[in-house]
Amino acid sequence: MDFKNARELLDLCSENHCPISTIMRERECDQGETTSKEADGRMRRVLEIMRSSATEPIEKPGKSMGGLIGGEARKLAVRREHGQAVCGTVMSRAITHAMAVLEVNSSMGLIVAAPTAGSSGIVPGLLLALQEEYGLTDDRLIDALYNAGAVGYLAMRNATVAGAVGGCQAEVGIASAMAASAAVELMEGTPEQCLYAASTVLMNMLGLVCDPVGGLVEYPCQNRNASGVANALIAAEISLSGIRQLIPFDEMLATMYSVGKKLPSELRETALGGCASTPSACQLCHLSS
Repeated sequence: MDFKNARELLDLCSENHCPISTIMRERECDQGETTSKEADGRMRRVLEIMRSSATEPIEKPGKSMGGLIGGEARKLAVRREHGQAVCGTVMSRAITHAMAVLEVNSSMGLIVAAPTAGSSGIVPGLLLALQEEYGLTDDRLIDALYNAGAVGYLAMRNATVAGAVGGCQAEVGIASAMAASAAVELMEGTPEQCLYAASTVLMNMLGLVCDPVGGLVEYPCQNRNASGVANALIAAEISLSGIRQLIPFDEMLATMYSVGKKLPSELRETALGGCASTPSACQLCHLSS
């Protein structure tokens, strides 16, 4: 079983009366010549790594290799624990976990690139927040990860997830699309609603540049993981409310790819433009070198 685009994926879901996760699980088994049990076992390990990287910095904050970030997740957690989170508990948990993963990544810890290291906090951030808020099982999260994998696969096949090719819209944008789609299935939305949410995310993040300060995947990357997970939650809520996305995911993905290729090289992970070229950023690079 395989699919080349979102339209084919939705057709398979309709023909088999099943969610996106089921189709993606079967594809993994077919393509990898493995059993569903073995595939689920690997996905369970993915979830374990995600949970660890999303929680450890909250208890044990540490400084990043470049010295630009460290301790942010703990500050957010304390604020929520004191009942001060202005954005609600789901959002607060999601951005806390998302920023925590970037702290692990920037200190050479173990993370799951979903789909890249620079955007690795978004999928676990949102899914773990929903699990904590609603008491969802790990099995439900594993299904959601298959769903996210399907969106990531389509992006890899038909566009890009590399900031050097398409800007941060291709990294944080695709990660957020993966998280939004997975969240919709997790909250019992339809396959169509999943891809509506994914398309909405790409629309909202279209044109986002990649401009890491000092060339390090730390800043503004960590903040963008937080904004990405928030964008994913917003898109999921819109879709679950029954609001249609007028532009299909396939078309939005092609648009994102086209826009990304038109970005100047300074705005595609070279650290020569955007935030990275500001006087304050240049001074920080001097101090950390």
